[in-house]
Amino acid sequence: KNYEPTPENLEARAWFQEAKLGMFIHWGVYSILGDGEWVMNNQNIPISAYEKLPSFFNPIEFDAEEWVKTAKDAGMKYITITSRHHDGFSMFDTEANNYDIVDSTPYKKDVLKELADACHKEGIKLFFYYSLLDWHNDDYFPRGRTGTDIPGRGTGEWQKYIDFMKTQLTELLTNYGDIAGIWFDGHWDQKEWDGKKFGKLKVDWHYDEIYKLIHELQPQCLIGNNHHLSPIQGEDFQMFEKDLPGKNTTGFGTSESDIGQLPFEVCETINGSWGFNLQDRKHKSKKELIHYIVKAAGYGSNLLLNVGPMPNGKIQEEHKVSLKEIGGWMQENGATIYGTKAGPFSPTEKLASTQKGNTLYIHVLDGNNKIFIKDFDAKVKNVQLFSDQSGLKYELNSFGLMVEIPKDKMNNVDTIIQI
Repeated sequence: KNYEPTPENLEARAWFQEAKLGMFIHWGVYSILGDGEWVMNNQNIPISAYEKLPSFFNPIEFDAEEWVKTAKDAGMKYITITSRHHDGFSMFDTEANNYDIVDSTPYKKDVLKELADACHKEGIKLFFYYSLLDWHNDDYFPRGRTGTDIPGRGTGEWQKYIDFMKTQLTELLTNYGDIAGIWFDGHWDQKEWDGKKFGKLKVDWHYDEIYKLIHELQPQCLIGNNHHLSPIQGEDFQMFEKDLPGKNTTGFGTSESDIGQLPFEVCETINGSWGFNLQDRKHKSKKELIHYIVKAAGYGSNLLLNVGPMPNGKIQEEHKVSLKEIGGWMQENGATIYGTKAGPFSPTEKLASTQKGNTLYIHVLDGNNKIFIKDFDAKVKNVQLFSDQSGLKYELNSFGLMVEIPKDKMNNVDTIIQI
């Protein structure tokens, strides 16, 4: 039977489409090693060795309210946090096993509970990232393509693993109040791979049951799945990893033919890593980050921008600086992003466009003070600078629209024209 979203779900989708900016948080016991969230796989750390990590994970500097304030001040409307990543360690109090932050660490507190309470208090929506794959649980069997060389992995039963996931998802949607969405990741691990291309799935993920469970527990809860395919029955938004919709620069992304009709979300890192990485020097500039927000909005998409907090529970200072810069920019220019839909042309390195009703915002990204929009056929009432509402010289003819901006009015990050 076809999935029919409830009125609450459709309302949540409409909210999501207007939100435009969220904070992604990758945080777990892997943060201790300062080498990203894939460290267990990348270094083939034996299960017995990796299991020592929780015993010295003690994030005494963690302050949920400060995290939420940081996100809010950056103009972000929601937070998506890793409840369990591929290493199988749960960052919440679960009854499904003892491999979690409350039962296995000296910290003994449920960080997701604290974060949920802080989010609800501040009106920031909360999404849970949830890994479909698990390098620690023996019932994640047959093995996927990753983590195969991790010493100490046993064999188990797939059905038990599905039950384990259902137990955890039920907890996440029962014990933490209103949850805005579940962000799945790891589907691709169970696809056959011949070294050149993906083959068929080796397992049944039981999505029909899992998605139904989520929507029954919290009808408004939006489901997204980072599988890089066309949306599957029961999903409510489509995400694109480290790429704008339909651009596949990573090689594992979503092709243009797989773009669906659901709300979009693009996820990206401030530096080059998701989880805390001590050696990461690929920090993006203010200009790069603003351009990513603008281009995502130009596709009608949200941007979910990631921070990887340190093992002590603090967000890195340089990330905070970037978030503050974004917040300042969004405060001034957010009207051209929030609540908009994609403009009439796809974003390029030069220009992006967003639209709200019959107002069009053209974001000039390359510093050129003369712009031309080919085949522009709308009736134009006026053309002005968004920043100070001063009128601009323009000409509209059968070729398109030409606009000239005085050189001294150009902004070195993004000059916005309001039409």
